[in-house]
Amino acid sequence: MSPKPFYLEIKNDILLLGSMVEEAVMQSTRALKDNDLHYSGQVVLNDMHINRKRYEIEVSIIVIIAIQQPVARDLRLLAACLNICSELERMADYAKEIANINIRSKGLGMPRLLKDIYGMAEKAVDMLHRAMTTFADEDVQAARNIMLEDDVIDECYSELYRQAVNNVLGNPGNIDRVNYVIWVAHNLERLGDRVTNICERVIYIVTGEYPEANSILEEFRLLPHENSC
Repeated sequence: MSPKPFYLEIKNDILLLGSMVEEAVMQSTRALKDNDLHYSGQVVLNDMHINRKRYEIEVSIIVIIAIQQPVARDLRLLAACLNICSELERMADYAKEIANINIRSKGLGMPRLLKDIYGMAEKAVDMLHRAMTTFADEDVQAARNIMLEDDVIDECYSELYRQAVNNVLGNPGNIDRVNYVIWVAHNLERLGDRVTNICERVIYIVTGEYPEANSILEEFRLLPHENSC
């Protein structure tokens, strides 16, 4: 059975939102690396377009639910789309925060660390792009594979944190700038977590199951419990 036209329109709008977020993240980290304060200002201004797009999609979904009264897989798809919109909008907020850090600091001027930040952003955005492809294709196996890559982003964060701390030890006067670097890296690490959340929603659309919820339930079953009686 082919997807209903209004579902295709919703999915296409979410893919567009995803591409807007990808661009925002790369623009913000590129401006940080290049000490381009004007470019960072554009990222901050463009965030309102992302917010507007998110709300437009959410209104469309709510209208469809109210009028069409979908059930089963159709309802799972729309519920997941609402969640994915929220995840993407939050990722855009990370990009805006990175841009604001560049503006507030008037340029960090730490080329080695900022080059590594940019490389971390490239990895995170690549994960996001592929996650959105799994959403378009509803590819469960690809979604599961991407979820396994979150450790790569975590490792990037750990390495950046180590370098940042060593930088302060070598020059305590850098502490404020290093704190900014750590916060940027933290934002990118959280972005990776939200990519994982999108992959979980893809799995939920197709199977009706949440991988994280299943893991939590399994851990709960393994815990010793007192007799409730």
